[in-house]
Amino acid sequence: MSSVVLATAGYDHTIRFWEATSGCCYRTLQYAESQVNKLEITADKTKIAAAGNPQVRVFDVNSNDPAPLITYDGHAGNVTSVGFHKDGKWMYTGGEDGTVRVWDIRAPQCQRTYESRAAVNSVVLHPNQGELISGDQTGHIRVWDLTASACSCELVPEIGTAVRSLTVALDGTMIVAANNNGTCYVWRMMRGASLTTHFEPLHKLKAHTNIILKCLISPDCQQLATTSADKTVKLWNLDGFTLDRTLVGHTRWVWDCVFSVDAAYLVTASSDASARLWDLSSGDAIRTYSGHHKAVVCCALNDSAIEGRDAEG
Repeated sequence: MSSVVLATAGYDHTIRFWEATSGCCYRTLQYAESQVNKLEITADKTKIAAAGNPQVRVFDVNSNDPAPLITYDGHAGNVTSVGFHKDGKWMYTGGEDGTVRVWDIRAPQCQRTYESRAAVNSVVLHPNQGELISGDQTGHIRVWDLTASACSCELVPEIGTAVRSLTVALDGTMIVAANNNGTCYVWRMMRGASLTTHFEPLHKLKAHTNIILKCLISPDCQQLATTSADKTVKLWNLDGFTLDRTLVGHTRWVWDCVFSVDAAYLVTASSDASARLWDLSSGDAIRTYSGHHKAVVCCALNDSAIEGRDAEG
């Protein structure tokens, strides 16, 4: 089994797997039906989900079989988000059709559908595994209580401004929403007596002058990464929301990013048809992953079971 699983995908209808350190592509999967909008790797590194238009396909990470293990149909239009329960029991998705869906991994049928009433751009799973949080094109953030199977909370930080990306701290204390105006809204999250999450506004961060395409809190909950249509990636200190550094090198929009488990490295995906590996201590791009023929809009990394300097391992 591969110790570091790194994959990228986008508009050339392929998913590429990379050796993180050498930069060599060792496997290419064809995704003939559409572009790939999002990738997610299961915690045990055995499966990778690819969200397309309108289906989601799950592939075996450790086989050379080009065919998917299973295909999930149900969305109408682009699937914009995909993720897994921590034990891999179920998968969740969000899409342009305005729905958030929960799927049983073993069966291609949708188990639950939640209606957001506007195109869903981002869905994240609370670390408690009991709530899904969605952000949509009209600026609404909704919390979906999976036990009650209902919307338990609604936030609208900036009415009419699309929420592009959501990220929840792994310790469950903070959520960040990034929007099309380049602003990040930060809330502190607290559990009430009813076990429903409560949100307390903490900060408003003007992170970019252009669209933020992805925001992501680091695994150690120390930093926030924002990727933008302005071609840069910025890293913010979550202690005081000051700018730690700006990663410059991509020549077009930066669509996605993912941290290594020790938060020492960041992988980014860009419309310039490349992905890059950044050493966050220096801010340097130490590897470029070249091979895609069109925009790379998503990347996924799982390097979790390794000690020390993961991406370099």
